[in-house]
Formats: sequence, C-alpha cells, structure tokens
Amino acid sequence: MMIERRSLAGVEKATLIERDQHPISRKQISPSALKVLYKLGNEGFYAYLVGGGVRDLLLGNKPKDFDIATNATPDELKRLFRNSRIIGRRFKIVHIRFGREIIEVTTFRAHHGAQNQIDDSVSRRQIQGLDSAHSSAGMILRDNVYGDIDEDALRRDFTVNALYYTTNNFQVLDFCTGMEDLRTRQIRMIGDPAERYKEDPVRMLRALRFSAKLDFSIEDNTGRPIKELAHLLESISPARLFDETLKLLTGGYAVRTFALLREYKLGQYLFAPTLEALEKTEEAACKLVDLALRNTDLRLAEGKSVTPAFLFAALLWPVLRQGIARESASLDSPYQLFQQVANQVIVAQLKYTAVPKRFTAATREIWELQLRFEKRNRRSIESAFNHPRFRAAYDFLLLREESGENLDALGQWWTDFQNSDTKRRTELITALARPRTRRRRRSKRKSKGTTE
Repeated sequence: MMIERRSLAGVEKATLIERDQHPISRKQISPSALKVLYKLGNEGFYAYLVGGGVRDLLLGNKPKDFDIATNATPDELKRLFRNSRIIGRRFKIVHIRFGREIIEVTTFRAHHGAQNQIDDSVSRRQIQGLDSAHSSAGMILRDNVYGDIDEDALRRDFTVNALYYTTNNFQVLDFCTGMEDLRTRQIRMIGDPAERYKEDPVRMLRALRFSAKLDFSIEDNTGRPIKELAHLLESISPARLFDETLKLLTGGYAVRTFALLREYKLGQYLFAPTLEALEKTEEAACKLVDLALRNTDLRLAEGKSVTPAFLFAALLWPVLRQGIARESASLDSPYQLFQQVANQVIVAQLKYTAVPKRFTAATREIWELQLRFEKRNRRSIESAFNHPRFRAAYDFLLLREESGENLDALGQWWTDFQNSDTKRRTELITALARPRTRRRRRSKRKSKGTTE
C-alpha cells in the first residue's frame, strides 16, 4: 500500500523538463535501480536518479552505474532494504546489492559552514561523533548534514552531474544550468570553484576526468584556479590518489586525460618521477608511454580488460631506464643493478600513489621478463614462456620495439616461438646456439729469436 507523502521542500526551485522534452526512458534504466525508486516512493519517501547516470542517458550514452538520492536517511534505508549496508564515515552512503549489481543511495545533503573547524593535529577518531567538520584549510572532513533536494543539488560538484530524474511524471529536474551546459558541452563547477576545490581537492581531478571522458571543455572560471591550487592534492592520501589515478587512466580516454594532467599541472602530484623522466629520457621511452595509453584506450573500446600493473610498468619504464643508465657504472651484475633500480623506482612512486603490492609485484615481473627474453638459452626461454606474466611481458616487449627501441628483432623471435609447434620451437632454440671456436693455447715456451 502506498503511503501518502508530504510535498518535498525545495523541489519548487527546479526547472522541470517534461517527458516529451528529454530522451530518458525507463527501459534504459537498471531494473534494480527502478526497484529502489519505486519501493522508496511506496514507503512515503522521495527518490531520484541522479548524477552520471542521468547525464549519460541525456547524452545518449550507456551509464556505467545508477545512483539514487533520497530524503530517507541511511538508517531508514538500512531498515527498508535488508540487502543494504552503510559505508563511509566522511560521507555516509548506502549500498543496496542485487546480485553483482550495487545501487548507491545517498541522503539529500545540505550546505554547512565551518562551524566545526578542526585543527590538523586532531585525530580522525576525535571527529567521528561530528556530523560536519572542516580542516583549517577548508577541506571537508565530515559531510553528513542532511537537507532538501535543492540544497543537495548545490552540494554536488558540476552542473552536468546535478540533474535529477523522477519516475513521478518522468521529469528531469535542473537546479543549476545542467541542461544548458550539456548542450554547450561544458564542465562547470557549482558555486565558487576555488572554495569547492579547497573543500575537496580531488574535484580538480574529476574536472579533468569528465572533460576527457565527455570531450567537454572546462569552463573558464572552473579551470582557472586549478594550476594555482594543484598543490592541495598533497593533502590527499596516496591510497585515494591511486583510486583516482585508475579512474583517470582506465576509463577509455587515457590519452586525453594524461595530456590534461600535464597541461593543468596536476600530473606531478600523481606520477612526478615519470613526468620528470619524460623531460630528460630518450625519445623511445617517451613514445612507449604514449603507446601504452593509446593501447589501453583501444583495448577498452574493444571490450577487453586492462591491468593496472601493465599501465604502471609502462608509466615507470622511463624512470627505470634512466635509473639504470645513471647507476650502470656502480654494479657489475646487470640483474643486481636492475633489482636495485626497480626497487628505488617503485618506492619513489608509492609516495604519490599507494599502488597495492599485487600490482607492484606484477609490474616488477613484467620488467624482469624483459631481461629473460634477451637471454634466449633453453632454460631461460622455457622459464619465461611458462611464466604467468608471459603474455603481459610479451605485449610490453612489442611495445618497446614499436616505440623505437632496437632489440634486434627480439619481438619477432618470440612471436614465432609461441606460434610454433614443439618441433619448430626446438629448431628455433637450436638455431640460437652459436658454434664454439676452440681457443688456441699459447705456448709457454719462448719463441726462437726472442730476447729477454
């Protein structure tokens, strides 16, 4: 039985786009998301599809996920949906699971001033009991103050992400200039950009990510403060920056994103060693990074998977090459030199992005196999070919050759080897064995006619 609802405060401030004025159909929306919307409505709450899902549907794209905003609190959502759980401390979110699909639901938030300004020395535990808190620099540390739908819209980051769709009359609600900015293809910050970046510096990365993903320009006022405030990313944990880096580089638009990161000076807070090496290293290493980004975009466009390990292997390859060249005179063993420099490169990167150990280990294995590929004796060949990372390392080898490294047709040899039967592989290995020439022993006798 449907419960009668009170009118929703703030909804009157929206510009309403009627069903015949927008392209969204319920057929395009996840059935799970519709279940949540209808259940909340039947229980007397208001619920709207919001954010990227609405934006992408209006652009004619297929949304990756569907988020919902509601006037129900997290505790009320937890009571209504047995398949839900509350996550997050800084910003409480409810995840409602339907099999492998998760519908993310948030409660309408309100603006709050810096009434709880926290000194940087205060521990995280001391702010757990607060609904809102800001750092002395203006960063939001706690954001669980609930409000009306119009307040919620103004708390969102960009206008194109602040559009709400309702199954009630199938309208789209626009509280800012979202529809106009979609039409003119612009990324525009809601509110004062500088203040919003100070609240959460990751918004600068999001501006670049959406610009690259949607092929939108960044509105002048939104883009202008980024270079000046880029240093604020130093206050973001390396773990969160790793997550943001993956979003930036594995969304299918890595080439455009990387160019924007360099243009707006944000890249130096994600992979400074790489950018520094690209300024000084040989052309082949620079081209390899570009090729890796292009190949990543291509694989994703074809519906194939990509691994962060391969991406970091490519991004850090110029740093590794530069380090080996610098330290080559200090160690006799090439393998020992490689191990030492590889450790240094990975440790340096971890200061910026907390790459999980499973990825750094895989990155190292891709690099190590490059050394094994070059040895090409029977034992080394069989070991490399049976290695779990062989395919990734082989692809990396081809990338090196394509970038201009002179590897004496090494990639072609390994291509022939893996495409051959057992007999042909044996022939290929045998052909590598060079006939030994016997060295003539020098006589200990002194030749006639020599003098002391």
